[in-house]
Amino acid sequence: MNLLRKILFPFAILYGFITSIRNILFDKGILKSTSFDVPVIAVGNLSVGGTGKTPQTEYLIRLLSDKYQIATLSRGYKRKSEGFVLADENSNAEILGDEPFQFYQKFPFVMVAVDANRTNGIKQLLSQQITPEIILLDDAYQHRKVKAGFYILLTSYDDLYADDFMLPTGNLRESRSGANRANIVVVTKCPKNVSDEKQAEIRLKLKLSCSQQIFFTFIDYDEVIYGKEEKIAVEEIKSESKLLLAGIAKPKPFFDYLKNENDECLTFPDHHHFSDADLEAIQNKANGRKIITTEKDYVRLKDSKLVSQLYYLPIKSSFINHQQNFDATIFEYVKKNLES
Repeated sequence: MNLLRKILFPFAILYGFITSIRNILFDKGILKSTSFDVPVIAVGNLSVGGTGKTPQTEYLIRLLSDKYQIATLSRGYKRKSEGFVLADENSNAEILGDEPFQFYQKFPFVMVAVDANRTNGIKQLLSQQITPEIILLDDAYQHRKVKAGFYILLTSYDDLYADDFMLPTGNLRESRSGANRANIVVVTKCPKNVSDEKQAEIRLKLKLSCSQQIFFTFIDYDEVIYGKEEKIAVEEIKSESKLLLAGIAKPKPFFDYLKNENDECLTFPDHHHFSDADLEAIQNKANGRKIITTEKDYVRLKDSKLVSQLYYLPIKSSFINHQQNFDATIFEYVKKNLES
């Protein structure tokens, strides 16, 4: 695969040139970006998948929803519906996509919508009987047709965009210079004990401007796994023989956190739709053991034949330090733009 990526290097140069021209046209106003009167916060990345957008968006929901009416708007990747859809009691993962359905299940007091056309999606949300005060755009950093008021760019600790290259040679969706649009850069999936010296080294490597803030977070796991009718302490389940199942971009940390020498790990592609044959294979592999999966996979599997032995482990994004500064920056932006 690495050899193939190197062979495709000329296409990466071409792709980078095309995306750079597109960004220049948006920056100069030749291509139109639509702004809105409500605070719009976009969460995204420069690379393809695996930077922790979902836990970061959930962090913002928890931060803001006590004070404001929140809406999330996503593309709804791999959903089977089309156009604008506002989540309701009839929604499922096939209608909304994995992450939006997870938002809807965890935060029923939040408006959750999907639309590949984010401009139309925002207009539709603002035409509802109850309108949101803040809109969170999930995975919309490259969606330049909407001009968000605030951009949060995520990059993984072990896969920084500064060390990456354009698709298909690397994993970048656009040039590293796209980071210039970010108000905040969050380095995700850090070790809990990452040193101040290492943080300073990363700041220098990312070459951020003096107006851009940087924060460091780690993935924090729940102390309990959850099934349909019971919950079990993680420390108790770690010693038990089980099947670990993941259909996410980078499952290794999930496996490493739970795995013991008697466990088996089963990996599927990100956003995988599980067929009847998949379910049969998973059940046979589990052989009566508990199946522990990610929260994102659980929303697709909870109504399947696996439910009686299926559990999930929730995660959240936690800050290494300076969490209060992050929160204050978000509240300052929201307050300023609600008053204007």
